[in-house]
Amino acid sequence: MFRVIYMMADYEPWWQFDEWEQAIQQESVHTTIEEAEAALAVLLEKFRANYPNELVKDDMYAFWKEGEIVYCEACEDDGQIYHGLFIQKID
Repeated sequence: MFRVIYMMADYEPWWQFDEWEQAIQQESVHTTIEEAEAALAVLLEKFRANYPNELVKDDMYAFWKEGEIVYCEACEDDGQIYHGLFIQKID
């Protein structure tokens, strides 16, 4: 089983800090990797059309646009919002 995850946070998805799963906005579960890759491809097309910036690391995608920020109370500063997409294998 595989799940396609869309997360939104003030860090890129490959960091997966503690409690990163709280940043999940949407997920879908698929029985094969081919189904998961097809679902990811649909999301990638959508995000590429809406976000001018993209970075890929370890098969994880981060999208963002300048000015989409959130205030971070812990660091007392504004943080960039990142939209992360990736496939995760479920054991």
